[in-house]
Amino acid sequence: MSSEKPNYFDLVYQVVREIPKGRVTSYGTIAHYLGLKSGARMVGYAMNAAHTLSDVPAHRVVNRHGLLTGKAHFVPPTRMQALLESEGVVVENDKIRDFDKLFWDPEKELGI
Repeated sequence: MSSEKPNYFDLVYQVVREIPKGRVTSYGTIAHYLGLKSGARMVGYAMNAAHTLSDVPAHRVVNRHGLLTGKAHFVPPTRMQALLESEGVVVENDKIRDFDKLFWDPEKELGI
């Protein structure tokens, strides 16, 4: 049995890379899917660290209400919204319009 701990950020990034263009998910949903004990906060830390990784679409991860709470970590902060809008997602007042319709659940899409 290996004593090596999994790299949670890498696990989060693997899930985030699966989110299709024009769809969004939440920090908590990813945490639940991965069984992360530290929950949504750990996913948030991973997303904050992902902004230098071009293959991790961190802009597709929002809070459970569809709010762009991570926008402050983008340069400039309007970049998160611009990236979403370039994929056809409508954002009004920092919130995803039709969040329920655009919501992507890894448990349903990827299985357990």
